[in-house]
Amino acid sequence: MKRGRLSHVDARGRVKMVDVGAKPVTAREAVARGSITMSREALRQIRAGAVKKGDPLQTARLAGILAAKQTSSLIPLCHPLPLSSIEVELTPEPHGYTIEARVRTTAQTGVEMEALTAVAVAALTIYDMVKAVDKAMVIGKIRLEYKSGGRSGTYTRQEGRKAARQEFKAGRRKGLNDEGERD
Repeated sequence: MKRGRLSHVDARGRVKMVDVGAKPVTAREAVARGSITMSREALRQIRAGAVKKGDPLQTARLAGILAAKQTSSLIPLCHPLPLSSIEVELTPEPHGYTIEARVRTTAQTGVEMEALTAVAVAALTIYDMVKAVDKAMVIGKIRLEYKSGGRSGTYTRQEGRKAARQEFKAGRRKGLNDEGERD
């Protein structure tokens, strides 16, 4: 079985930035999602507009947008991209919020990292603004849900049994056995 090579590592094992110069410019989109869970009191204060630092949801939305725009400054091997659209949505849940970011570009490389960064920074912003009320908040399940464009085409995260099968197949393509170790 052919093993995949990491694109950010050269033949001598040194980290490098991938040359995307020969890749075609295509429309690309990525959607990432994550969550933040918190205490009832923290939720009550957010929903009542009683957080002393201001509105954490609007601030988190703006922080997520800014973070997507700054991803190449935060993640060393990410290419700076001309982003055409960034949307950050915060959906109330019984124990916190689901955070979703959708990022679009027309470029030579994808926007998965920008969408993931937007979700992470939006969640961290909520934590920062509400930590005086609840230091036990949990940020989690940050993941890529969807991506389109480029040579690898479209990816949509599967749930349940399909997700386990999808992960198993991905591991096999990478030369991993059932335990996630190299064959």
